[in-house]
Amino acid sequence: MANSKNVLTATDSNLETEVMKNTELTLVDFWAEWCGPCRALAPTLDALADEYQGKVKVYKLNVDENPESAQKFKVRGIPTVMLVKGGQVVDQLVGNQPKDSFVTVIQKHL
Repeated sequence: MANSKNVLTATDSNLETEVMKNTELTLVDFWAEWCGPCRALAPTLDALADEYQGKVKVYKLNVDENPESAQKFKVRGIPTVMLVKGGQVVDQLVGNQPKDSFVTVIQKHL
């Protein structure tokens, strides 16, 4: 679903090592194929991954294929984008938000 080579894939098996044990700011998009707002948000996340390359890691996690992670983080609606830093969720945005909303939240935690 991602068009940017800078968007990585998170799964139930790699979320702990790739995201939670990572010290840098990481953005995780909880999404699903059938979700229209998720598809609409994808180009924004691609652009953010490219613009913040080397500063912020961007992951997509398909909730249908990785239900354990969605449960663990109490994801109730998608798209939900969580910002994780030092093993802690430091912020989250729910729904298809404008790019400026993501930039504001990212800048707050960099």
